[in-house]
Amino acid sequence: MKRLATLIIGLSVVVAGCSDKPTGPSQTTTSTFTVPLTAANEVPPTVNADAGATGTAVIVLTIARDNSGTITSATAAFQISVAGFPPGTLVTDAHIHNAAVGVVGGVYVATGLTAGELVLTNAGGTVTKSGINVPADKAAAILNDPTGFYFNVHTALNPNGAIRGQLSAPVTY
Repeated sequence: MKRLATLIIGLSVVVAGCSDKPTGPSQTTTSTFTVPLTAANEVPPTVNADAGATGTAVIVLTIARDNSGTITSATAAFQISVAGFPPGTLVTDAHIHNAAVGVVGGVYVATGLTAGELVLTNAGGTVTKSGINVPADKAAAILNDPTGFYFNVHTALNPNGAIRGQLSAPVTY
């Protein structure tokens, strides 16, 4: 009887020590947003020489979460491809803004792109920026409501944005 009582007490201690929360290292996920960019999506739409430009931004957000699921850190990588710009176009910047479709918003996550870094050959070009730190709260906001954010590319002719696209649900791994 004593052995049975000892066994029950021992099992109770083991069960009490178990938790629903996983233990061990944090979890890392990668979310990829593919954003088509057009001049018609800008607010107001681009109607000058940049009006025929298009592009694609592939944004890879790498997120680390603690055991409770809270985002603890995030980085972004951007691959920006553009086409259809007039000869001599100077791309000056590109970034994520926080605003819904049809609304202009402030810069939310900068790519670190500098003027002239995206070199256009035959009216198009591609540049990759990686290792961009994204504050955990901003990464969480983007993941929670991607359609509340847009990406755009700025040119010397259109300093407020030449081509734009709204984020949508990412592919997450």
